[in-house]
Amino acid sequence: MARASSPRSFLTSSPFGTTADGVPVTLFTLSNRNGLVARISTLGAAVTELHIPDRDGNFADVVLGFDRLDGYLKRHPHFGVIAGRVANRIAGASFVLGGVSYQLIANEGRHCLHGGPQGFDKAVWQAHATEDDEGPAVFLSLMSPHGDQGFPGNVIATVRYTLSHSNELRLDYWALSDRPTLVNLTNHSYFNLAGQGDVRSHELTVVAAACTPTDEELIPTGEIRSVAGTALDFREGAVVGSRFAQLPPCTGGGYDHNFVLDAAGDVHRLAARLKDPASGRTLEVYTTQPGLQLYTGNHLDGSITGKYGWRYGKHAGLCLETQHFPDAVHHPTFPSVVLNPGEVYRHTTIWRFTVGR
Repeated sequence: MARASSPRSFLTSSPFGTTADGVPVTLFTLSNRNGLVARISTLGAAVTELHIPDRDGNFADVVLGFDRLDGYLKRHPHFGVIAGRVANRIAGASFVLGGVSYQLIANEGRHCLHGGPQGFDKAVWQAHATEDDEGPAVFLSLMSPHGDQGFPGNVIATVRYTLSHSNELRLDYWALSDRPTLVNLTNHSYFNLAGQGDVRSHELTVVAAACTPTDEELIPTGEIRSVAGTALDFREGAVVGSRFAQLPPCTGGGYDHNFVLDAAGDVHRLAARLKDPASGRTLEVYTTQPGLQLYTGNHLDGSITGKYGWRYGKHAGLCLETQHFPDAVHHPTFPSVVLNPGEVYRHTTIWRFTVGR
């Protein structure tokens, strides 16, 4: 009698090295029936690899990162990690909450960026993985103690990555706190759908009629401004690098802007679409978050050698960071990033991969 074959597993894990403190780091590999592969590290809950096909069926890794753990242990521009407790900028690295003043650790001039110098991206997360009919998933959890980087409250954060058999990588976020605090989580992957070169010829659509303009230190002024007639109007689609010359010098020669999404938190409505015309690889972004930060790798300068020996030069990748607005704690008209005890922070972002002609 023939022996029944075992169901194919789409989930594996392997050691990825240890930190300087001897903490082991694990790399999870998620795949699907169509050959897509995502690799997730417990250090920073980072997406280290993401392999998707072009119109001829050729696969390429479309996110920037490192082949080895050593690269992630050094200072780098947040390749693929979860940024938190509060993604993006907090002006003056300080805020007042409930009448109490809190001083954070400044790590971008006098401001706090992506949760501080030892934010969620530097932590080793606890993980467990599962598989079901939808596809493989990995849950990563982190306990951030009261006073971490200056933030109040003991916070438990969880991120689940699910690679579906319908070619979506779904990111679900949760957080709880035992006292009032701030939470705003995002994934900071740099995409290059060509798998090499730069992203200036990528075509981008952002479904947003407004943005949050900033001062010269990239801190929002508090205004919500129409993008009509500006270099930030991507509603009908535009080539990413076609309007760099129209942008202010403070952004570093590219985009570093937050868009106010029209979808208003509806995960079923398109937020953004990115396409590489040469390969046909296309990424669609859907999210419950109200904002999206477009960053075009303006400060990459070739000094970082990433995967496959590729030196990451200017605009080698771009980020589509779904988020609440930058510096929201200082702008009452922005959606709030305050998380109170008894509340659950919960958001979802979906990256849907297709191939266009």
